[in-house]
Amino acid sequence: MNGKVVDKLAPWQVFLARMRTGSFMAACMLAVSLLIGILGYHYICKLGWVDSLLNSSMILTGMGPVDPMVNNAAKIFASIYAIFSGVVFLTTIAVMLAPVVHRAFHKFHIDDEKEREF
Repeated sequence: MNGKVVDKLAPWQVFLARMRTGSFMAACMLAVSLLIGILGYHYICKLGWVDSLLNSSMILTGMGPVDPMVNNAAKIFASIYAIFSGVVFLTTIAVMLAPVVHRAFHKFHIDDEKEREF
């Protein structure tokens, strides 16, 4: 053995708590991002509340805008929001999957250490 101490895997209750925390954080990030889009589409693009929700949701999920942007300010906002939404999407996935990936890497490391003992 190389002198490193290998911790055991966290119990399922701890893992599930981490998953809940990650899911809650991801949901909060999506809610804030959706709110930013709704407000931007409503006040900058001059769309109604429901149309703002629709456009924001469609951009945030990667589907694309529904309504055409009629002025330069609207087009600039839509462009920036689309780039922002792509980053939020990737970050959200990373936050949600972090406990799973961490557990998998930890499991592989423990298995690797057990093989070295023999």
